[in-house]
Amino acid sequence: MEQIKSSILLIDDHPMLRNGIKQLIHTVNYFEIVGETGSGIEGIKLAEELDPDIILLDINIHDVNGLDILRVLREKNISSRIIMFTVSNAKEDIITALKIGADGYLLKDMEPEDFIKALQDISIGKVIMDDAISHIILNYMRHGDEPTTKPIHDVSLLTPREHEIFHLLVQGLSNKLIAKDLDIVESTVKVHIKSIFKKLNFKSRMEMTVWYLQSKE
Repeated sequence: MEQIKSSILLIDDHPMLRNGIKQLIHTVNYFEIVGETGSGIEGIKLAEELDPDIILLDINIHDVNGLDILRVLREKNISSRIIMFTVSNAKEDIITALKIGADGYLLKDMEPEDFIKALQDISIGKVIMDDAISHIILNYMRHGDEPTTKPIHDVSLLTPREHEIFHLLVQGLSNKLIAKDLDIVESTVKVHIKSIFKKLNFKSRMEMTVWYLQSKE
């Protein structure tokens, strides 16, 4: 049986790095690059047009800051897993990315085999963070500043089908695995996920999963 590939969009303004990533990804059969660009503005358009499984997004892009691109994509309820892939290990960038909806944060100096392993984990629904910065992320999750007004996450707003998908999402299942589990097409899953994010006021799977686990404590 042919393995279903995860589609990837690269948004990075360094052509040599994009070429290197493409060559590396082409060494395995799990992924396919469906688009690439060095422009943030074009990246937003491609994300909407291609609706990829994974978006690898740099922070330092010449025309639009990567964090601003992330913010726009989440405002548009893009259901892709958005992974920041950058040289920046600044605490402010890491925390901001998490706050506005990143599903993971990887540093560009990681070993190639670790990068491929991270992509494989991302494709099956795991939340990914670089080991070098994981302590910053975990500390923020545990001790971050609490907002004065907490957003309302009312799961009773979900339809029965959305409830099913919500519980599969917080278990870490990818869109493809959810579609297979529920015997529906992946495009339908993506529509439901966008609705779930909007109804429950979540920006990313990471944010939703952390909230769900904390609510069960």
